[in-house]
Amino acid sequence: MELYLIRHTRVATEAGICYGGSDVPVADTYPEDEAAVATRLAPILAAGPVTAYSSPLTRCRCLAEALVPGPIHFDDRLREYDFGRWELQPWNTLPAAELDPWMADYVQVPAPGGESFLDLQARTTAFLDEVLAQPNPPQVALVFCHSAVIRSMLCHCLGLPLANAFRLDIDYGSISKVRYNQGRFNVAYTNA
Repeated sequence: MELYLIRHTRVATEAGICYGGSDVPVADTYPEDEAAVATRLAPILAAGPVTAYSSPLTRCRCLAEALVPGPIHFDDRLREYDFGRWELQPWNTLPAAELDPWMADYVQVPAPGGESFLDLQARTTAFLDEVLAQPNPPQVALVFCHSAVIRSMLCHCLGLPLANAFRLDIDYGSISKVRYNQGRFNVAYTNA
């Protein structure tokens, strides 16, 4: 199986805003951003049938619907990191009493009213396990999702500790490719 993890395009939020699981709109640059992803995705789509999955959030949904010529399976497990009470707040205004413990161990410490990175990986891994466990898993799967979701899946596939996840650059509109064969994952490329 070939798994393509596709990050959504740029969003219409100010820099420094914690938007995580919030349903924010795409940026004004969306037409150009979509065209750039379409160009990179075209050879994959031309090679044969694909099965598409997407986060239900608008920034992923609109890209998936624009680029995939068939049905799309929307799955809440592909949503971005849930930052709870911090959603849509500027990072630099978050109370240190809440932010400091989270920054020291975001893997296990949840954002107030939200989730930990371990929680996020549990749901994304459950999604991946379910796709792989199908009687006839797709040969090519496109997954339109978010940076933390992609990082958590890549850490899972490579056996990397989640504490190292944010060492992986995942740009807006990027594509990362993972191969799965006989119980083994291989990452072909990231952030293309």
